Amino acid sequence: MCGSSNSFTIEIRYEHLSKSMNESLEQLTKRISSLIPGDIKHVQADIENNIRSLLQTSLSKMNLVTRDEFDVQTAVLQRTREKLEQLEKQIEQLK
Repeated sequence: MCGSSNSFTIEIRYEHLSKSMNESLEQLTKRISSLIPGDIKHVQADIENNIRSLLQTSLSKMNLVTRDEFDVQTAVLQRTREKLEQLEKQIEQLK
């Protein structure tokens, strides 16, 4: 694959982790396997299974959260920052 003009972008969204992830993994697997040279296409199914397994294993080891969980934590962080700023102002007024 060195020197190949094929390129692709990988984007996996985790909003609906199980269904979306499986669909994304399937798309990614197909995209990667489409880069396989024609003379070894006869083993494409095995390669696709191995790629899918590798991707699933790699992604399961990552500490990923859904978009909803991320948004909730972002909101919590924002409220915490606001409270901290408020407390810092109160401390300044007490000095």
